Amino acid sequence: MGVFVRCLLRLVLVFLVFPAAAHCCPGNIAGAESRDTVIPTNAGIRLDSACNHRATRNMDPGTAEGRLDPAHAVWEQLLQRHVRWTSDGSASQTDYAGFAAERDQLRRYLQQLAIVTARQFADWPEPARQAFLINTYNAATVELIQQRWPRLESIRELGGWLRTPWQRPFVELLGETRSLDDIEHVLLRGAPGFAEPRIHFAVNCASVGCPALHPEAYAADRLHAQLDDQTQRFLRDRSRNRFDRERQRLQVSRIFNWYSEDFAGVGGIAGFLADHGAALDLDAQETEAVRRGDIGIEFLAYDWSLNRSRP
Repeated sequence: MGVFVRCLLRLVLVFLVFPAAAHCCPGNIAGAESRDTVIPTNAGIRLDSACNHRATRNMDPGTAEGRLDPAHAVWEQLLQRHVRWTSDGSASQTDYAGFAAERDQLRRYLQQLAIVTARQFADWPEPARQAFLINTYNAATVELIQQRWPRLESIRELGGWLRTPWQRPFVELLGETRSLDDIEHVLLRGAPGFAEPRIHFAVNCASVGCPALHPEAYAADRLHAQLDDQTQRFLRDRSRNRFDRERQRLQVSRIFNWYSEDFAGVGGIAGFLADHGAALDLDAQETEAVRRGDIGIEFLAYDWSLNRSRP
């Protein structure tokens, strides 16, 4: 067998056995797996922005009193029109048809973000950088869905043999054409001193299993409160996070497994869940048992179906 054929077969094997990660699973299979074995809790589209090169020297993604600058105002208005909380407020549904009708506005917003330079970005405080990147990620994900809407049931359909949808470079940002993985894993999680695991409840992968797409833009001056709100809503969703009292097991989103390292600075997965015991309906005794590692954790299967609005 020729060298070329052998190399091609190896490449196909790699992608079949070790598919590249999405937002929600770095280095792990991005599929709807069954629940993991119980573990003890004490175990360790390219957008042309040329027509938008206006001066942005003083551009700031968050201003006083919770008001947004004009760039984020566009995204805020789109979210308010096309994203709705479910009846219990723990998840949201996205009206992709509504976004399709206003796709020019969505692209205009992404073009406004594209004119921010890397030097300007570096001068912002951390909450401003994080809010900017979360908004960019979420808006770009909606734009990615538009590329095949309404002919898709899952964002994973936008991937191919050689790369996932999250690896496709199509976002003009900070002087480069970047992928969603670049935004999350390089710019957000890869930032020096990164220690904010709650961003995993803010970036949205257009899937039912993902934390809700928040129907307002993130802003630097209220980012802490917004991330806390997103965390509480996600943990209150019993389809994704719950406590099985009969079996004495916490059953939580696979996000905690995929990103366990990001929770190391907040007491690990067990410590983080114990800190949010009320959202999981844990009483004081159960909360302390989780913190001690006396209650095991199971990771639930992930629902990759599109988080679209339903009639």
